[in-house]
Amino acid sequence: MKPFTKITAVAAPIDMANVDTDKIVPARFLRKARGADYGKYLFHDIRYNADGSDNPGFILNQARYRNVQILVAGDNFGCGSSRESAVWVLTDYGIRSVIAPSFGDIHYGNALQNGLLPVRLPDATVKKLRQQLHEQPGALITVDLESQTVTGPDGAVCPFDIDPSNREKLLKGLDDISLVLQNIEAIEAYEKRYHGELPWLA
Repeated sequence: MKPFTKITAVAAPIDMANVDTDKIVPARFLRKARGADYGKYLFHDIRYNADGSDNPGFILNQARYRNVQILVAGDNFGCGSSRESAVWVLTDYGIRSVIAPSFGDIHYGNALQNGLLPVRLPDATVKKLRQQLHEQPGALITVDLESQTVTGPDGAVCPFDIDPSNREKLLKGLDDISLVLQNIEAIEAYEKRYHGELPWLA
């Protein structure tokens, strides 16, 4: 998992509340193999027209948002089903952080496990950020996990909270499995001793 420390990147406003995981990646694409182009399924049904052409009205199809790495969304982002692929499609597209007033609980946890930083900020703050992004297409936002701050296009600094253990894992690029594997030598030594003392359990 790629560590997350600090990024300054183009941010895009997503002016929708209750963006569910089926909107992030429609269910019919869940059987698709995850590969280099998996990000093309992000927001598929609102990003593309029925004939497969780009929907020019969708924010990510506009030229100044083509290299976006941060989304600033509405309330309850990632609600709905528990599909982890909703996080994969975001990260494979290039999104490193989503800022919103709130998130679906399971989606929030899946994001943390895959190196995507979900940032909760007050609704008024998020609305102000989206307004600035509309007024200044292509504007940059800085998300700094080390200092736990978001710096908007106007230079305003907004602190955010995150569980200390999740913060540490993201900074080091560790998911739960990687965290356990840091202690693999001690685990193997315990297993060897355990089976040596109780061979009939092997």
